[in-house]
Amino acid sequence: MDVIPLTMSSSSKFLQIPTTLTLTFKLSSSPNKPTNPSLLPNPSNPTLTLRLHQTHKHKNPIFHTPSKTHHRLHHTLFSTPPNSPAPPPDHQSEQFKAAQDALLEFLQEFGVSETEAVFVSSNSPRYLRMLVDGVLELDELGLWRERERKEGRELVGFKEKVRYLAKEKGDNGKVAFLESVVGLSLSSAMNLARHLSAETLPGLVEKVKYVKEIFFSGSNDVGLIGKNARRMMMHLSIPIDEDLQQTLSFFEKIAARRGGLDMLGFGDATFRCLIESFPRLLLLSLDPHVTPIVEYLENIGVPRERMTNIVLLYPPIIFCNIKVIKTRVLAFREVGVEDKDVGRMLVKYPWILSTSIQENFKEVLSFFDLEKVPKMSVGLAIKSWPHVLGCSTSLLKLMVDQIGELGIRNKKLGQVISRSPQLLIRKPVEFLQYGVYNVRHLWQMASMQRKISISSWL
Repeated sequence: MDVIPLTMSSSSKFLQIPTTLTLTFKLSSSPNKPTNPSLLPNPSNPTLTLRLHQTHKHKNPIFHTPSKTHHRLHHTLFSTPPNSPAPPPDHQSEQFKAAQDALLEFLQEFGVSETEAVFVSSNSPRYLRMLVDGVLELDELGLWRERERKEGRELVGFKEKVRYLAKEKGDNGKVAFLESVVGLSLSSAMNLARHLSAETLPGLVEKVKYVKEIFFSGSNDVGLIGKNARRMMMHLSIPIDEDLQQTLSFFEKIAARRGGLDMLGFGDATFRCLIESFPRLLLLSLDPHVTPIVEYLENIGVPRERMTNIVLLYPPIIFCNIKVIKTRVLAFREVGVEDKDVGRMLVKYPWILSTSIQENFKEVLSFFDLEKVPKMSVGLAIKSWPHVLGCSTSLLKLMVDQIGELGIRNKKLGQVISRSPQLLIRKPVEFLQYGVYNVRHLWQMASMQRKISISSWL
């Protein structure tokens, strides 16, 4: 009888839980088959032995399975960082562990909780690597004596030296926090931390919690957010202001990532891109600036769980003065669109409050006034299809002229566009494909004041 041991050790490169697998084959030299089958193993039969050994403990799951009581808070803030880099090869070395302990204690000195400090120190490998390399370099160059003279005491041990360097950086733990919680690269985190020098670390933690809880929780419109962003990019045909340009750049950054714009609204990855594109979001004061905006939007009909849609589809709205927002909402009353109607529009089209769109709104009104289209009809068209506000008057004129060739003008034109405003942003070729008959039929139905569905023609 031969015994053939076969041992396989899995690599942590491929499995999260390294294991040791041992297989032992016992082969019988007798070619005869057993005459009496049995459920018990026969010594003369080949046998297979499997042994599974776990070689290390599981990670602390505290941030992966939050308690129900604090589910919204801790799951959104202290979860695995988006696209978190693989830790350095020696992340379990004594030096690296000492650096983690030093950072943990250092963070708590600035008032963050132990739970938060543990998470940050465990998820900022690049920041820790910078500190470890800094200590080793100063050791090699023998430059600690000068620092000890400045400190007025001897710096004993690797851990104490790491704490000294962390303090010397002057960011008071903000870089590690931005890397671990927001998911920024080390260079981006260091750059943003310089702008946040006036913020305390606990204040920054609370601000990120607030932003995530208000704007990144509860929305079920993840797929629709990307769809609405794509539509906005497709239909804009006017010169745009800086805020809209930054919004489009934000969309392009999301679109370049895996999943494209369909991923707009998916948790941590989107939050990181938002902060990278609009870092001044973390510079805003919560109570005097952000809270009044949120409360006003709720008052005009924007549900709290839909705030995510507004911030992601037009981030600069958070930087607007509340008085400016109110003035721009009131402007729509000129065409019979009330505040609550605007609130419903903002969930999908918040960019209608941008400077460029507001200026074009005036031009659109002037254009339809010259065409003798009633303002109420224009208001119905805008309320049904706000993309009209992003269309230049030169393109609107092309379509109005096309429709005019069918004898549909003035009030008749108003009846048509109020029920099918999508016509106004089509190209002449598309209009011909749409069908002259359908447009005439639409006008006839509108003139009889019947409610019709235009979806069958689009």
